[in-house]
Amino acid sequence: MVYFLKFGASWVLPPGCFIIALFVLAWYLWKRRGEKRAAAVLAGLTFAFYLLCTGFVAEKTMGWLESAYTPPAEPSGDVIIMLGGGAMPDSPDVDGTGALCSSPANRLLTVVRLQRELHVPILLSGGQVYEDTGAESKIARRILLSLGVPDDQIFAETRSINTTQNAKFSAEILRAQGFSHPILVTSAFHMKRSVLNFEKQGVAVTPYPADYWVTHHPVFHYTKLRPQADALLTNVTVLQETLRTFVTRYIE
Repeated sequence: MVYFLKFGASWVLPPGCFIIALFVLAWYLWKRRGEKRAAAVLAGLTFAFYLLCTGFVAEKTMGWLESAYTPPAEPSGDVIIMLGGGAMPDSPDVDGTGALCSSPANRLLTVVRLQRELHVPILLSGGQVYEDTGAESKIARRILLSLGVPDDQIFAETRSINTTQNAKFSAEILRAQGFSHPILVTSAFHMKRSVLNFEKQGVAVTPYPADYWVTHHPVFHYTKLRPQADALLTNVTVLQETLRTFVTRYIE
């Protein structure tokens, strides 16, 4: 009953209610107005939108993207690079003001654990993207210090506002400090494009993906066919990453 209620509620709330409204409009165009071609096009687009809103499709698409790299069983390197991914400047935190968004916070957790295992420095990459967003590397540095990472083991690149600049400005620091075997930590969905950006800067990295969004051994359940905003966001993220990877590889 619990699963059934969840499935039913998803059709009352957005985006489910919009999908129903569009299908009703397609039916109206077909039956009442005789606009069969327009009705067919609208129904097809609505069905495609519905699929993008399902967890079933989101697991497949994001799983494909996240499987590009797997964390090495025995990672080695002389520095750990963490790419930023968003921060809030005025959010209250345990030891100050400003907090990382969920994805970079998950990346940071992986970075801290790797640093304690490998005892190598950390290079944080990420600046303040918008006027009302946080300075990513500065906030991450404060959190690392509160977790016990020594200050002399933290380098911060604070100028970049996208992945291309992450790679460019990080490469400058790597060369200046003499680092030659960096381990790159970012979200699994973001890793393919990130590695490509570093390759274009002449830097070979060891990918260590983190912040996985989906399980890679999914089990089907009918509730995964209900429309969800989270699933739509996941699929949009996959499409966005695919487009940006294409631009990075062939246009930039």
